[in-house]
Amino acid sequence: MTPGARIQAAAGLLDAVLAGQAAEQALTRWSRANRYAGSKDRAAIRDLVFDALRRKRSCAAWGGALTGRGLMIGALRAEGRDPDTVFTGQGYAPPPLSAEERAALGTPDAAEARDLPDWIWPEFEASLGDRAEAEAALMRDRAEVFLRVNLLKTNRDAAQDALATEGIASTPHPLSPTALRVTGGARRVHLGAAYKDGLVELQDAASQAVVDALALVPGRAVLDFCAGGGGKALAIAAQTRAPVVAHDIDPARMKDIPVRAARAGADIEIATRPSGAFDLVFCDAPCSGSGSWRRAPEAKWRLTPERLADLWAMQDAVLDAGSAHVAPGGALAYATCSLLDSENDARVQAFVARRPGWRVERVRKLTLSDGADGFFLAVLRRE
Repeated sequence: MTPGARIQAAAGLLDAVLAGQAAEQALTRWSRANRYAGSKDRAAIRDLVFDALRRKRSCAAWGGALTGRGLMIGALRAEGRDPDTVFTGQGYAPPPLSAEERAALGTPDAAEARDLPDWIWPEFEASLGDRAEAEAALMRDRAEVFLRVNLLKTNRDAAQDALATEGIASTPHPLSPTALRVTGGARRVHLGAAYKDGLVELQDAASQAVVDALALVPGRAVLDFCAGGGGKALAIAAQTRAPVVAHDIDPARMKDIPVRAARAGADIEIATRPSGAFDLVFCDAPCSGSGSWRRAPEAKWRLTPERLADLWAMQDAVLDAGSAHVAPGGALAYATCSLLDSENDARVQAFVARRPGWRVERVRKLTLSDGADGFFLAVLRRE
């Protein structure tokens, strides 16, 4: 496909997303309906779509319209490229700009340039202070790809060597001793033997750092109370070298855990109704995902004040429910991939206020400036 054809395809996909379709679903449907497109074409179109979604407000301002076509025109202008070199109408390229489109072209103002909804900015600024502008700027770019070295099967040096033989370049990342930043061949990771044999897992470095901060003790009983796909349960199992109990309010989210655990050589027990007391209960609570909006930019635009308030209630409920499974003297770890204090410190302080007998033992906060996703962790001790 020519560059123009790729942009035309991306514009159509963006129209579908703007109409309410999930980006991943739209891309999958497009790929199935256009099997002539090679892997490089599909990857390039995917990048165009997600880059435009990360910068939807500024691209719409540059392009003069909140449409797929407007976002693509705006993306080109934001890069300093002349849209007329691509919007030619030749072959499968998009038609040339009309006089009306040219008249609508603009420049983003300060708020539009942040690429955040206006309503979230006061909370964003209150949570991050003088770092808010820098964090917003980082959020406009693609996130890097990270791998977690599976200590049940290998070490970091050996994992790097195995990846290198498959044409995948990596470098250690300072946030975690198990973290590797992929610097080349990222799209080949899931196809390689190192991944298929369980030597590495795709996992952001901040997620790994959060697990490290749990100060896990080998052999202790751990319950992953909001396990989802099981990424952190696998990381915990690799450190404790003991069984980890995984639970989620929606059991369907855990359907991939058995296969992932078998590949990793980890002992994960699925529990739809966990019972007994645990030395550590880990709650990676549902949240806005603001720390990972680079990876899921749609969530940034679909979050509303009402939805955020609903999340606070869910987070309070998760803390209350998870705490019931902590043994006397045990720990409750509360984590979110959010940068917002209202989902982090505020929830922890509210829990301590309504639940005598708990104290905050330690807190870890990670922002995009630390080199990975934004994350929050508070470890609470039961007296």
